[in-house]
Amino acid sequence: MPQPSTHFGEELRQRRLDAGLTLTTLSAAVHYSKAQLSKVERGIKAPSRDLARLCDAALEADGALIALVTAPVVGAPDTAAPSGIDEEEWMMQLSLNGPSRFHPVSRRQVVSAGTASLMTWRAGGQGPVSVAAAGGMLEASRSLFTHYRRLGQSVEPGFLLPGLIAQTHTLRELSVHADSRTRRQLLGLGSRYAEYVGWLVQETGDEQAALWWTQRAVDLAAAAGDRALAGYALVRRALVTLYQEDAAQTVALAQQAQSSTLPTRIRGLAAQREAQGHALAGERDACLRALDRARPLLARQEDDADAPVIGSMHLPDSVGMVTGWCLFDLGRPREAAEELSRQLARVSAEAVRTQVRYGVRRALAYASAGEIEEACASMAPLLDAVAAVRSATVTIDLRRLARVLGRHSDHPAVRQLAARLGALTHLPS
Repeated sequence: MPQPSTHFGEELRQRRLDAGLTLTTLSAAVHYSKAQLSKVERGIKAPSRDLARLCDAALEADGALIALVTAPVVGAPDTAAPSGIDEEEWMMQLSLNGPSRFHPVSRRQVVSAGTASLMTWRAGGQGPVSVAAAGGMLEASRSLFTHYRRLGQSVEPGFLLPGLIAQTHTLRELSVHADSRTRRQLLGLGSRYAEYVGWLVQETGDEQAALWWTQRAVDLAAAAGDRALAGYALVRRALVTLYQEDAAQTVALAQQAQSSTLPTRIRGLAAQREAQGHALAGERDACLRALDRARPLLARQEDDADAPVIGSMHLPDSVGMVTGWCLFDLGRPREAAEELSRQLARVSAEAVRTQVRYGVRRALAYASAGEIEEACASMAPLLDAVAAVRSATVTIDLRRLARVLGRHSDHPAVRQLAARLGALTHLPS
């Protein structure tokens, strides 16, 4: 929770006066009341980070005001997750009426706990799997992975995670009995499954489990002879710090993933993430430079056309969409809403999760720009989809949207939306 800051208030007032602006003029520019700005300047009321970003942009402070309200993040993943797959057993508990669970354990733990009530079977005998059988499994698993990713756009993660985890385990175990070439392919595909599991787990709100799965993906890829996925793991870790609003760590992790030895797509995705980190800090020029680096990298075609796409496969113009995302964090909500609208028009209607993620941010941008009617009109069609996909990351923006609209509680469109929006901000915790 932000605390009242005399330092921020004094800096805001000095910069406002230096710019020749009255409280009334600044109030109109940032769409906060004059009374609220006055309380912030006098150190009576705490500035939110959203207010700091809007003021920073309006006063051209180049991130100086944002830095005054950016607290250090506790527990940020500034070091790599433990590497090396040393678990001997993967345990899943599936419940019809309650929460399902997954956890890795050692074989000793399984034996000590007792297995009399468990149904068990061996993954394979002592002999090798035929080339045809292993190849058939590989082809089927690739096709299945594409279907899983499509389903992930329209249903909540909990429906998909058991199958994805089981498939990851199957590919890992089958690789032991396959020839060397097929083994590498099975492990490589298993790494993509594990990476996708990590993303869906983050969507449930469990950041530490998401990092654990990302590290499993790195380990599987390394076992297949692919060291490049370790670079993408840095991009994924930077996503965690992005949602923790740790700009410095986001930029640092993303920059590590831009080594010239890494594939162009990973470097492009890393440059995008770096841009988002710079935007959080209010560093407009650095943000735009990173986006400029990302575009040609992401435009190139990868050599391995059979491998699943790393990162989102539902954005026709990834850099354009991220540009809209960054403009909001740079305190330019009107420009952000316009860019996000252009990009969302190009996204398939079947990509529900993508429509929700960027659609909610567009509504937040409209609301922050003072266009309350437009914010509510763009948010209303998304309500059912938000409930269907249940995203922890989207919920962060939903809560911000609810706070902005709460300042306009007398507006008819806000009153109509408030009850449903308020309920959705609690999904998931």
